[in-house]
Amino acid sequence: MGLWGLIQRIAYGKGHSVEELARRLDMPLNELRAFQPNYREFEIPKRSGGTRRILAPDNSTKTLQRRILHRLLGRLRSHPAAHGFEKGRSIVTNAEAHVGQAVVVRMDLKDFFPATRAKRVRKYFRRIGWNRPAARLLTNLCTFEGGLPQGAPTSPRLCNLVNHRLDARLTGLAKRRRLWNFRTGQGAETREVGATYTRYADDMTFSFPTDTPGDIRYVIRVTRLIVGREGYELHLHKKLQIRRRHDLQQVTGLVVNKRVNLPRATRRWLRAVEHRLVVHGRSTLTPEQLAGWRAYREMVVHRGTARGRS
Repeated sequence: MGLWGLIQRIAYGKGHSVEELARRLDMPLNELRAFQPNYREFEIPKRSGGTRRILAPDNSTKTLQRRILHRLLGRLRSHPAAHGFEKGRSIVTNAEAHVGQAVVVRMDLKDFFPATRAKRVRKYFRRIGWNRPAARLLTNLCTFEGGLPQGAPTSPRLCNLVNHRLDARLTGLAKRRRLWNFRTGQGAETREVGATYTRYADDMTFSFPTDTPGDIRYVIRVTRLIVGREGYELHLHKKLQIRRRHDLQQVTGLVVNKRVNLPRATRRWLRAVEHRLVVHGRSTLTPEQLAGWRAYREMVVHRGTARGRS
C-alpha cells in the first residue's frame, strides 16, 4: 500500500469506497454524491386509533432505494426470529411458532421505523464492509430526519438487519432465565424456560409452554430493558397482551390456540360474502378482492392444518 492509500485508509477507514458504491448501483459518481432524497408526507389511520405518518419517496428516490435494497441488502441475513418483510416468512410463519402454548404474550414497539436511528444504520453499514464516507452516503440515502422513513422501500429490510442483535438477545431471553442470588447480589445460575420469541415489524411475541407467572414477569421486565438499550420504547400499558389457553390467543391477527386459523368473525364474514354472491349474484367485494381473500384463507388454513398434523 502506497502513502496515498495509507492516508485514505486512516482518513476514511477500512471498507468499500464511495466509488465502489457507485459502481454497484450503476450510477455516475458525481450524481450519487449530489443526490438528495425527497419525500411526500401524509397520514393514514391506525386500526387502534390515531394516525400513522407515512413518508413516500418520489420516483427517483424510490428507484435508487430499490436498487440499494436489491443489490446491497437483499442477500444479507436477518435473525430467524424476524418474520416481517422476509422472503419465505409471513404473518402465518410468525403465528405458527406460537401454536398450542400455555401463555402468549404480545408487546409493541413505539414508532418503530423513526425510532431506528440513523446512527445505528450508519454503524450497520460500517459493520458490513463500507468505509466511513460510503456508510454516511448510504445512511443519507436511506434515512430521513434522523431515522428510517416509514414508506421507503429500504426501511423494512434495514429494520430487520439493524435489529439482529435485538432479536438475538430476546431469543436468548426467551430460552433461559437468569436466577438472582440475593446473598451475593449476582446472577447465580440460569434456568431453562423454553419460551419462544418472534418479531413481525414492531410486533413482538413470546409464548410459554407452562404458565409460570414469575417467568412471564421476568421476560416482560427484561425485554423493556433490552429494547431500551437499542433505542426503543414499549407500549406496555396499551399494547401489552397476556393470553392463556382459555383466552383467544392471537398472533399477527391469526388464532393460535390449537392451530393457525383466521379469527371466527373473519371466517363468518367471508362465508357471508360468498353466500351473498351465490344467492344474489352480487358481492360487497370486487372479484379481485374476493380472490385475494380466498387465497389468504387458503394459505392460512392449509399451513395451519399441516402444522396441526406435524
